[in-house]
Amino acid sequence: MPFYEFEGKRPTIDATAWVAPSADIIGDVRIGPRCYVGWQAVLRGDHGRIVIEAGSAVEEGVIVHTSPEFVSRIGPEATIGHGAMLHNATVEAFVVIGIRATISNFATVGEWAIIGEMGLVRERQMIPPGVIAVGQPVKIIGQIEQRHKERWLAAKKRYQDFTKRNRLGLKEIELRQLSGEL
Repeated sequence: MPFYEFEGKRPTIDATAWVAPSADIIGDVRIGPRCYVGWQAVLRGDHGRIVIEAGSAVEEGVIVHTSPEFVSRIGPEATIGHGAMLHNATVEAFVVIGIRATISNFATVGEWAIIGEMGLVRERQMIPPGVIAVGQPVKIIGQIEQRHKERWLAAKKRYQDFTKRNRLGLKEIELRQLSGEL
């Protein structure tokens, strides 16, 4: 796993988290309990700090970066979808960021909000708690309902279970094993 120290700043990863071997974790990055960091994710805490709180999932290909003296934070039980990009962003608890969405400089996404696929949250834009926002730039199209929360909680538990299963059962195999040679 590529973990890198940068100018004395080094990652801290909880023992119950799982980070894919192809993810790059650089500098001041703090990954909390039961977190999942997917394949080819890049978390660059070389300038500022990145904090990923308990139970969150940072899926494959996500990029998170931050500026000097700033903390990019992903709150507890949040999901950052495949290929999303966050720069100097604050994502509160239980948020879902859709596939390929962008959360730009100093934007905040409130608790239990959904940002749709390919959504663009512009610089300093504030997305209130409990809303669904889509588009480029995003516009609020609805409110979160209890059914959304129930679905999220079930999905989050699956990712947390997947995190545990990866820690215990993911095994690298050699190419010769794939070609039938043993």
